[in-house]
Order: sequence, then structure tokens, then C-alpha cells
Amino acid sequence: MKLMIVRHGETIENTQGIVQGHLHGTLSELGKTQAKKVADKLKKEKIDYIYSSDLARAADTAKEIAKFHPKTPIKFVKELRERFFGPFQGKKKSDFGLSNKESLSKIIKDEKEKGVESPQDFYNRAKKFLDKIVRKHPKGIVLFVGHNGINKAIINVINKKSPEEVFSGENLDNASISIFEIN
Repeated sequence: MKLMIVRHGETIENTQGIVQGHLHGTLSELGKTQAKKVADKLKKEKIDYIYSSDLARAADTAKEIAKFHPKTPIKFVKELRERFFGPFQGKKKSDFGLSNKESLSKIIKDEKEKGVESPQDFYNRAKKFLDKIVRKHPKGIVLFVGHNGINKAIINVINKKSPEEVFSGENLDNASISIFEIN
């Protein structure tokens, strides 16, 4: 299977440092342009199936891509949502002493107590969904449109890294494309 993973375009909330998690978010003007550019970049690619997070910021990006692939089935799924951040959602990272680029994992130590999806549960969600799609489309060309965290979790599953490693390393840029061949 060939898997292409795209992160949604920039959101207004990204620019303001707001923790989105399972909130929908709204593409900024730059984010709308990024979505159009990534769609243009993928327009000549053969894509058999598109799966997108059902959250608006990813769904709007996926819909731009789908304009060039009108016969390709598209499914909006909860499994590709960003990590659930519970009471942190809708608040600014700066409220917790973090910069816009820093991860909340620096300050969240006891997820269950704080109502946040744990790294293990998040990783397991990514693994379960990826395994399901690989079984369903073993020879297909599949596109996922998701978020920084879930995309990093899926990439860590592919590279056989640990759940804890999802939150280390560089963030994925908005409208970035990662491509994998999975046997």
C-alpha cells in the first residue's frame, strides 16, 4: 500500500497559539492557500481512497484535494482526529507558559487526572486505524488528511517507534505531505 499523509492547512487558532485538540478550528487565509497548494501538488497523483479527520480544519483541506479527484471516495473519520486535550482545549498555550511551537506534553504529566488522552491510548488509536486501512486496501493508494499529532503517531507506528516518541522531535508543517510504502 502507498500511504500519503497530509497535515491540514494553518488555522486561525494555530496563529493564536490556541490548543485545538478535538475542536474544529478554522483555516486562516494562509491555511486556505496552503490547502489549495497541497491539492495542486497532489492533483496528478493517483489516489484510490481519501480518509480525513472529521474536524473542519482537516476536512476542509481534504475537500480541496478531493476537487482534483472527484471519483475518489472520501470518508471523514474520528480516528484521524488530533489528540484529545480535555480541559486544555480552547485555551492559549501561553496561558501555560508555552510558546506556540511547544507541545503540551511538557506540562501534562498525569493524563487521566487531567482528562487528556494518554500517549499510549493516542498511539493505540493510530495503530488500530492504520492496521485496519492496510488490511482494507493492501494494494491501494490511500491519502490521510489529519493533524500534527495524529500524523506523527501514524508515522511512529510505521517506523515502529514508541508512543512516547510521538511527542518528541519536530512538528509537521501545515499542509506537509509524507509518503510511505507499506508492505
